[in-house]
Amino acid sequence: MDFVLSGAAACGACLFTNPLEVVKTRMQLQGELQSRGSYQIYYRNVFHAFYTIGKVDGLAGLQKGLVPGLVYQFFMNGVRLGSFAIIESSGYIHTNGRVSAAKTTVAGALAGVVGAVMGSPVYLVKTHLQSQSTSSIAVGHQYKHQGMIQALAAIYKQHGILGLWRGSSAAVPRVSVGSAAQLSTFSSAKEFVIDLQVFPKNSWFVALSAGMISSVVVVIAMTPFDVVSTRLYNQPVDHLGKGQVYKGFTDCFSKTLRREGLLGLYKGLGASYFRIGPHTILSLFFWDELRKLHQQFR
Repeated sequence: MDFVLSGAAACGACLFTNPLEVVKTRMQLQGELQSRGSYQIYYRNVFHAFYTIGKVDGLAGLQKGLVPGLVYQFFMNGVRLGSFAIIESSGYIHTNGRVSAAKTTVAGALAGVVGAVMGSPVYLVKTHLQSQSTSSIAVGHQYKHQGMIQALAAIYKQHGILGLWRGSSAAVPRVSVGSAAQLSTFSSAKEFVIDLQVFPKNSWFVALSAGMISSVVVVIAMTPFDVVSTRLYNQPVDHLGKGQVYKGFTDCFSKTLRREGLLGLYKGLGASYFRIGPHTILSLFFWDELRKLHQQFR
């Protein structure tokens, strides 16, 4: 039940934040490996990107990749948050009755790795679909997928089972860092908010406040890994399924840093916060509330 509740919570958040995921993906691919000022800017900021995509691709363009997004959230976060819930209920993350920052970081990272590996093929397709756009505002490599099932079948047919896990070398550090930051700060922030006694212990404001604190840390820690992950997943590949732009996580990280500077690794930071921030707040809030509801009806 922990896994189902966790997956349902993440899907609830995804319905609201998927348009921001589309914007974030486009902004991270814009000007890939090009120095500042040497490329055409289609998306000036989050709000301009929203307007541009809506105007050119239509409102449906802002919900591109929604189906793989929901599938990814259900399985990846179902496994990630479900695993963490089991670890938490076993008492592992507590030391002398208090939340241990070190233990929650390790537990969050381990839960994240399991979730990232399981969800990688769907995330690959989601990235391809969200980067697809009308040629006048296209950024990054453009795949021509018709939908999630067709994309998975085409990748499997061309590159075999391993082709579906292409780019997972970036997904594992991305999700483990994000998960460790999210779950450790959420548990500690929740304890901190309860100690302040501003809200009743079981109030939904406790989870909401803790989620808002957690989201800031998550965005700062996760964005460089997120940029690398998006680019690795979206790069064109040869007939053997090998990337034509990057060899792997380290190569992508170093090339981006060398050619675009530190700011290149934080491309789409505003979009990342607007996407990861609400998603963190909503998924952790839904997760906490669904677990409390489940406890009441057991």
